[in-house]
Amino acid sequence: MSKLDSLKTKVNDAEDFARKIWLAGLGAYGKSLDEVQGRYEKLNADAAKVFDELVEKGSKIEADTKDKLKEKTNVEARVAEVRKKLGLDKPDMEQKVDELSAKIDALAAAVAKLAEKQAKS
Repeated sequence: MSKLDSLKTKVNDAEDFARKIWLAGLGAYGKSLDEVQGRYEKLNADAAKVFDELVEKGSKIEADTKDKLKEKTNVEARVAEVRKKLGLDKPDMEQKVDELSAKIDALAAAVAKLAEKQAKS
């Protein structure tokens, strides 16, 4: 083999080796891109799953809250109905109840004074 042929062979080998290095770099880039894309798709699927779970939990909380609100409304309606039957649903009735309470307190105090006087005698 002549020197020129030997030099051409070395140049070809160097070019082939440089091409293989270039292809290895492209392969590494492609592999990392595939891994990133796979991770992104998994993360996206996980995020969608978490979102769906949060929506489901929110729906349950909303339903529970509505049920509790209905229960409270039913209790308040029953109390209002009892107040109405007793005649306590009128605005002036509260004033009358307060007046009656004051009279009862006054009567209790008067009875206590009488009992005290009678005990002294």
